[in-house]
Amino acid sequence: MSEKPPQQTSSAFSSAPKHPVDRPVVEFWYEFASTYSYLSAMRIETLSRDYGVEISWRPFLLGPIFRKQGWETSLFNIHLEKGDFMWRDVERQCALYGLPFSMPVPFPQHSLRAARIAHSGRHETWIGAFTRAVYNAQFGQGLDISDEGMLANLLMDIGAPVKDILQAAQTPENKTSLRTTIENAEKRGIFGAPSFVLQNGELFWGNDRLEQALEAAAEAEKP
Repeated sequence: MSEKPPQQTSSAFSSAPKHPVDRPVVEFWYEFASTYSYLSAMRIETLSRDYGVEISWRPFLLGPIFRKQGWETSLFNIHLEKGDFMWRDVERQCALYGLPFSMPVPFPQHSLRAARIAHSGRHETWIGAFTRAVYNAQFGQGLDISDEGMLANLLMDIGAPVKDILQAAQTPENKTSLRTTIENAEKRGIFGAPSFVLQNGELFWGNDRLEQALEAAAEAEKP
């Protein structure tokens, strides 16, 4: 389902987003270990074009936020009934959207390396394709997304500059920037993923609110 972007070079890395000034922007906050983020990530670019909305990619980690609540793992592991329901619900939703589904083991996956890569390239043309590829590998094929070799293969498959990206992801500046992003998410009231934030700060949470968020963003721009 991924589109292959043009081949990138190290000079393609930028520090500012590239959004047309005449289109509303919705921030897409997602955690790679999140099942419902998978459902949104695989649909959001197509839907955003339909609504005339630009997507600002915001990969982050929920672990630090959860730990402040006293949770050392996903609530789906803590509350078994909720976890059982979630897996069946995601299976149904994948069937509805025509997405592959395979439960990864362990769950949640260790998503730090993937998050650092995505954060370093959040303004690049390959970010959507990489995000979808990681989710497909994890929840479509049940693969381990903590494996650097597999992530490198995913970058290669989408035509991205593997060596430059892996180096950029591991820089102290990128690691610090990701930690700051997580802190900013918490300050803005983001408590789960997927979350969608409009330019006026309004927050929508959950895959079932994706279309509503895009519609609200589009409507806000109308005279």
